[in-house]
Amino acid sequence: MTELQITKGTTYPLGATITKDGVQFAAVLNKEGDCGVVLLEKNTGDKLRIPFSDGNRIGNIASVFVKGLDTSAYDYNFYCDEDEYVDPHAKRIIGNEKWGVKEEEIQLRSGFGTVYDNWEGDEPLCIPYEDSVIYCLHVRGFTVHPSSKVKGAGTYQGIIAKTDYLKSLGVTAVELMPAYEFEEYTPPKKEENKDIMSFFEEKPVMPINYWGYKEGYYFAPKASYAYGEDACKEFKDMVKHLHKNGIEVIMQFYFPDNVKQGFIFDSIRYWVTEYHIDGVHLKGSKVPISFMGTEPLFANTKIFYHYIPEQEIYGTHEVPAYKNMCIYTDDFMYNMRKFLKGDDDMLSTMLSLTKRKPERVGSVNFITNYYGFTLNDLVSYDKKHNEDNGENNHDGADYNYSWNCGFEGKSRKNAVLALRKKMMRNALMLVMLSQGTPVLLAGDEFCNSQNGNNNPYCQDNEISWLNWNMTKPGKEMLEFTKELIAYRKATAFLHAKKEFTMLDMYHCGYPDMSYHGEEAWKAELANYNHHVGVMYSSVQADGMVKLWYVAYNMHWEKKQFSLPKLSKGAKWQVALTTGEQVKELEGATKSSTFELAERSITIFESVSHKL
Repeated sequence: MTELQITKGTTYPLGATITKDGVQFAAVLNKEGDCGVVLLEKNTGDKLRIPFSDGNRIGNIASVFVKGLDTSAYDYNFYCDEDEYVDPHAKRIIGNEKWGVKEEEIQLRSGFGTVYDNWEGDEPLCIPYEDSVIYCLHVRGFTVHPSSKVKGAGTYQGIIAKTDYLKSLGVTAVELMPAYEFEEYTPPKKEENKDIMSFFEEKPVMPINYWGYKEGYYFAPKASYAYGEDACKEFKDMVKHLHKNGIEVIMQFYFPDNVKQGFIFDSIRYWVTEYHIDGVHLKGSKVPISFMGTEPLFANTKIFYHYIPEQEIYGTHEVPAYKNMCIYTDDFMYNMRKFLKGDDDMLSTMLSLTKRKPERVGSVNFITNYYGFTLNDLVSYDKKHNEDNGENNHDGADYNYSWNCGFEGKSRKNAVLALRKKMMRNALMLVMLSQGTPVLLAGDEFCNSQNGNNNPYCQDNEISWLNWNMTKPGKEMLEFTKELIAYRKATAFLHAKKEFTMLDMYHCGYPDMSYHGEEAWKAELANYNHHVGVMYSSVQADGMVKLWYVAYNMHWEKKQFSLPKLSKGAKWQVALTTGEQVKELEGATKSSTFELAERSITIFESVSHKL
């Protein structure tokens, strides 16, 4: 070993920081004793303890500076007395490179970060919420199935290999389920004072934590999600590649209550600065969301959380120049599911959610997410089927506001299959035609199924993996999804900066948003109704007035609608529909009545309408 020089360190940053002169070590110590750094020689396993001296402590932080250390030859841990522990601020975790190894079978070590000098001018994309389409995926499950046919299946490299697919789909961001380092297995807690006979009882099988929602090593990308040996480099390569293709990277982080708020803040700051991620979706009740919302460093970083305290962050009148905070809840999901399947008293709620556009924060819209049925299963199962999870089907949500369309599970009946196809298209239309930011669950675009499992948290198999061998209905759904996303991106009223007022804001003779029914301008919003027409107006750059009319019918019967009257020379035409094709309407100088098929949605556009 090269002779090392040990000097006094500084308190921050915590963990191991490589400088041109050596390595700075700093750790939080909550107890007295012989504590310090233990260096672990990679080839021989030899250990060298370097204690923290009493003079190198401020508060509960101890530090030391080591000059002459070859970081390529060593890993490290911290120690207190006889106990060794992994640095919670470690930039790499060594020993968990293979997926699915039980905790008692591995020896984790803290690894040093690596210098990445290949960013090539990369910067976060800062795509506004109103222009975003988010695609939620599990890094492993996205490509690990052999049908993905990619190099580096189940890894960051696999996502890189699927970039062209993501671009063709039209999404602007990927939201990654936990991709920081976590251990897939956690041994059961030891129970004291148990009867001796309990030793001979059959032990329960320890399920794998496939999703990763547990406390982890928050500064390190997950090593088993890397195709090569350097997860840090591969994650950065992925971010840079996606950015070059116009796709943002959003990271999910779950923080249990025992994780300190300062630690949460430091970990997010590290990922934003070190990995150039575009946003974070934070989970946990103790997240310092107000503090993060006022941090200048995060002004261009998307921050998703279930609650945004606007008054604490912005004061009374302040409106952010870049809207970075975003409310991420499931109220849209459950309410729109009820409207989709035809529940009473949902029309007003549906219209409110469709219109919702907070002034200072964003909001997301989704009808499926990882915690629940996939889109295919939402219209195929009335009940959850979680038997394979080993909890006697007690886990997962008991009521999902789903509808099997007349048959539980897989069906060969043409009428059932046709209805399910229409219902899935309706669901996607509800998401994509609403204000706010749509979130698409990976695989929904090609009818991915989990066989009715609404909680596959422990399923590392074909239940949770995406199967890229698409069926004919899957291919048809994929093409429809592409068309719908492209339509959303190209359509003005779906990129509104502010919430619609339902007044003539453009002085064009039409309100920016209005409701209609069987008679134009007369919406029937009674609790027993399941159909409504919604019209939007906009003045284009060339002075042309553009109108859109969206007809929703979630009733089990056909319904009559009347389109509003247009000026001379203008007409209505069908842009997109989930039901039977509506014949193009001619000469619409008068109100034009049409019949919309049961359980379907149709979009009309005005043509040649001058101001």
